Amino acid sequence: IQTPKIEKKVTISKISKMKGNEPIVMVTAYDALFAKLFDGEVDMILVGDSLNMSFFGKEDTLSATMDQMIYHTKAVCNGASLPLVVFDMPFGSYTTAQDALKNATRVYQETNAQAIKLEGGKKRAGIIKELTRNSIAVLGHIGLMPQFVRSEGGYKVRGKTKEDIQALVEDAKALEEAGVFAIVVEGVKPQAAKAITEAVSVPTIGIGAGSDTD
Repeated sequence: IQTPKIEKKVTISKISKMKGNEPIVMVTAYDALFAKLFDGEVDMILVGDSLNMSFFGKEDTLSATMDQMIYHTKAVCNGASLPLVVFDMPFGSYTTAQDALKNATRVYQETNAQAIKLEGGKKRAGIIKELTRNSIAVLGHIGLMPQFVRSEGGYKVRGKTKEDIQALVEDAKALEEAGVFAIVVEGVKPQAAKAITEAVSVPTIGIGAGSDTD
């Protein structure tokens, strides 16, 4: 797909308006050089805790720290001025609403990221409400969630049954109600991604979820 050059800073409100109108283009980046290559070419950049695996060579994302994530987010923000930059909250940084608010506030104070991302469905809704109530923009994340890899016994594709699709839809609706501006849908069957996308009014960002997300 040939996308037009982006010339203005992408905002949360622009991403919200894109649902159903034009595809959202999003990549993951960890440094200024890579981010600069996509400046003006993509709508969103996620500074993902996946850097713990692809950048540092760890087996999973769980040992990524706030300090590491802030360092790489600063680098990405230095490289790209136009995309909306999202900070991926590392494992253990949002166990409680109080911890989440403290750490997300640090992100806003120390970087130019415009939003944070955290994993989890309706069980995280209370935490997300506390963040959005305090002017922290939140990108949700449901489906296959890398921070759950040990508790779930590996990376497992979701949405294989009607019951699981319904559970994912309920998670998405809970996140929307809690105030997320968009939802990452990772590692789910295409029919599940389609059902989620149609069930909520906020955009969905697919990662290994077929072609029916936003």
